[in-house]
Amino acid sequence: MADFNAITLQLKGIHKAYNIGLPAETEVLHGLDLTIERGEFVALIGPSGSGKSTLLNLIGLLDKPTVGELLITGQPTTQLQDRELTLLRAKAIGFVFQFHNLLPEFTALENVMLPLLAARGRPDEAMRLRAAELIEQVGLTDVGKHMSNDLSGGQQQRVAIARALVMQPALVLADEPTGNLDTKAADNVFDLLRRVNEASDTSFLIVTHDPRLAQRCDRIIELVDGRIDSDKANRVSPP
Repeated sequence: MADFNAITLQLKGIHKAYNIGLPAETEVLHGLDLTIERGEFVALIGPSGSGKSTLLNLIGLLDKPTVGELLITGQPTTQLQDRELTLLRAKAIGFVFQFHNLLPEFTALENVMLPLLAARGRPDEAMRLRAAELIEQVGLTDVGKHMSNDLSGGQQQRVAIARALVMQPALVLADEPTGNLDTKAADNVFDLLRRVNEASDTSFLIVTHDPRLAQRCDRIIELVDGRIDSDKANRVSPP
């Protein structure tokens, strides 16, 4: 379980460039400063090519900034080695992707258990109970033993959310989590994320192109051309 500090995420002067020293060198992110506090529910918006995916990769500790410091629950990360980054990512960050990334050869319950297996090496009853608890929380008790490929798109997304929460992370990164769902299913998934946020005080950063869903977040950050163009508290719109 991750430590829950008052500040979940902090970026200090983050730059990210590619092809450094080559004629094709390109800087994608330009000196970003950002703080997300414990329990915040934040939308990240911006046009294609604005740097959202690059920023998400940095926050998810899948890449390192060229310049600047990134802290997760107060811990500086830019000097950490790969193994240390992997351990921190597994402990502190949950991921929800648009296309689920479930393993088809596993059941819904087993997919939820995967992060625990990666952290501890072998299954035990405590893992099964934790996964079953989350399967129930996302409303899928009746299909927990079904293979993931036999589930609907909305059900698969709920499994992905449960998997993201199984390590009790301080921060959940959701990359277009409702992008391939119809309006009703998208609302259901979003409502589930909200309930988890309110019940656990977990921080959420949600990348979305859907302005209707962004308006239901507490804060909206807009990224344009690799810079934070606006960062505003939001009066939440009802569903």
